[in-house]
Amino acid sequence: MPKAAARHILVPAEDTCNDLLTQINGGADFAEMAKTHSQCPSGQSGGDLGEFGPGQMVPEFDQAVFNGTVGEVQGPIKTQFGYHLLEVTMRTD
Repeated sequence: MPKAAARHILVPAEDTCNDLLTQINGGADFAEMAKTHSQCPSGQSGGDLGEFGPGQMVPEFDQAVFNGTVGEVQGPIKTQFGYHLLEVTMRTD
């Protein structure tokens, strides 16, 4: 069964998400940005969500995690919770 590990930043607005993406692409540290800006409790651990399998996250998140490039920041990804920046840190088939 496939498994993945990822970290994310959750914010309520798409423009905030885009601004954070610009900062990360410009060299800002993902984990530090998560600690400062994420509205998910995982933000305190740099956005780390640990390891999980397909179907354990909301569909939009699942799609990005199991189809996106490992190590590349993706987003904004809109879910029922808000807007996410997502980085897949590991994935196995």
